[in-house]
Amino acid sequence: MEKTVIRVENATVRFNIASERVDSIKEYFVKKVKGQLHFQEFLALKDIDLDIKHGESWGIVGSNGAGKSTLLKLICGILAPDRGKVRTDGSIAPLLELGAGFDPELTAGENIFLEGALLGYSREFMQGHYDEIVEFSELGEFMKMPIKNYSTGMQARMGFSIATLVQPDIMIIDEVLAVGDAAFQRKCEKRIREMLERAATLLFVSHDNEMVKRLCTKAIWLKKGEIVMAGDAAEVCNAYAEFYQ
Repeated sequence: MEKTVIRVENATVRFNIASERVDSIKEYFVKKVKGQLHFQEFLALKDIDLDIKHGESWGIVGSNGAGKSTLLKLICGILAPDRGKVRTDGSIAPLLELGAGFDPELTAGENIFLEGALLGYSREFMQGHYDEIVEFSELGEFMKMPIKNYSTGMQARMGFSIATLVQPDIMIIDEVLAVGDAAFQRKCEKRIREMLERAATLLFVSHDNEMVKRLCTKAIWLKKGEIVMAGDAAEVCNAYAEFYQ
């Protein structure tokens, strides 16, 4: 029996949303001091229970604002639950915002080493894998260009190439493949499949139901922060698609 690597128990996440418009930081503090700042409570996730075993691949589907990205951030430890527990077992590669650590003023080549350092890799390690990263990204002729001149798709190529350099225990991917062209998406899918074949665990958020069905064996459908359905990926994705037809 495979061990549990992600366990979410009765997890709830609340956000406070200002109930009136505030146009400046000064106005915010003035209203706060006078007690005129009021908030509405928003439940981003409500009583989520999820048990994911080693080597499983799970898709997460739902409309915008359903709580998909919040759930991933909860599992990554970026957010803490207001109620409930989250436990993970193993190294996590969170592909949430590819290139978020890039310095726009540095060249792409320099950013490879910067991003590697942020991920905990030594300069020697990154130097040894530099050519591999460049080859996978297909951006060799642009390595001396400042990253600020890269398109969103080019940044995603570079970020994905670095983030998947080593085999993690758990991959957490949030819609990052959507910005690439079709050929590069297929290339990324192939790398993800290779990682799954080596027993990585996958959590994958996407609005592309067909991609979820290709990469995942199981899925959950989130709506307004609650799980509507969980189970076989094809069944969940088909039910979700039919609901919004």
